[in-house]
Parts: sequence; structure tokens; C-alpha cells
Amino acid sequence: MTAPVQTPIPQAANCRAAIAAALPVLRTQRLTLRAPRLEDWPLLAPIWRTRRSKFIGGPYSTEDAWLDFSQSVASWVLRGIGYWTVTLSADDSVLGLCGLGQEYCDPEPEFGWLFTRAAEGHGYATEATRAIRDHLFAGGISGFVSYIDAGHARSIAVAERLGAWRDPDAAGADATTFVYRHTCHEARP
Repeated sequence: MTAPVQTPIPQAANCRAAIAAALPVLRTQRLTLRAPRLEDWPLLAPIWRTRRSKFIGGPYSTEDAWLDFSQSVASWVLRGIGYWTVTLSADDSVLGLCGLGQEYCDPEPEFGWLFTRAAEGHGYATEATRAIRDHLFAGGISGFVSYIDAGHARSIAVAERLGAWRDPDAAGADATTFVYRHTCHEARP
């Protein structure tokens, strides 16, 4: 398979703009969380294509990386939930993706975050995921999970900073995959 077309189809510009405009834009002190754009892909591709992706099953082939990215974006249309592109508000620099999705075999909606190497260590993941979590809870979604590789200390730390707790009895939990449960205050045990 050849690489995905990086040039948007001009005739589809109005449709793309309408879909993007329908997605919520979230803002934090430093970040803007907006609809993903095709031009984000080259900046985000290394998340899947390098050895750093070992915690999400990678490294992926170019095609599989594109398919995973596309699935995250398509979830907005198919499920009404999806991933935002996380950018620095000051200059729209792309930092990563965060959001809620549900892949084909996931027993529950999954709250996930994927950041570029340059974005790590600045607190962006916690800041972005907190904004999304609060938005989801305010919108009536009362709970979801994060499937985290047992060896991915940074992601475990983000989940715990968000107040999620490890649920060893959740579907999909085992010695290599920890399931962290996020619930709004009303739903928390």
C-alpha cells in the first residue's frame, strides 16, 4: 500500500470544515484540543512508527499506523466520541492525541493519550486528559477505562493523577495490561 494522500480533496473542503466545526474545542491554560486534521498526520506518525510505540503494540507499519490514526478520528462519526489533536495554544504546535474511543474488541470505551517525544515531561498529558475527562463527565458520560501496558510508568502516573484506579477484575486486565477505571464522583464506589 502506498502512503496516505497528504493533500485534502478540494471538493470535500466544505464537508471537512463542517465536521471539524461540529467537534468541541477544549482549551486549558496552555493547550487547545481541536479536531484532528490531515496535516497533523506527518507530525503524529512517529508516535506509532518508532520503538517508542512498544507500549501500544508497535512499532507499526506505515499502513497500520495510518489505520489506527484514522480509526481514532473516525470514531467521532461512528460512535460520537473520539480523539482531539492536542496543540500548544500559543502557536498550534501539534503535541499529540487524546480522547475516548472504542476499538472493535474493546469491552468498554477507552480513554487514551498519545504524545510526541518532544511533548513528554511538560505535564501536557495530564492537562489535556483532565480537560477531556471533565468535558466527558459534564456531558453525561460517567465512566470509561484506560488500558495501559504494565511497564508504561508514565501513563500509569497520568491515570493516577486523574484519580483513576486500577481495576484488576475488569475485562482485558492481566499481568501485562492494567485497566484503570475513570468514573465521575457520582459513580465512584
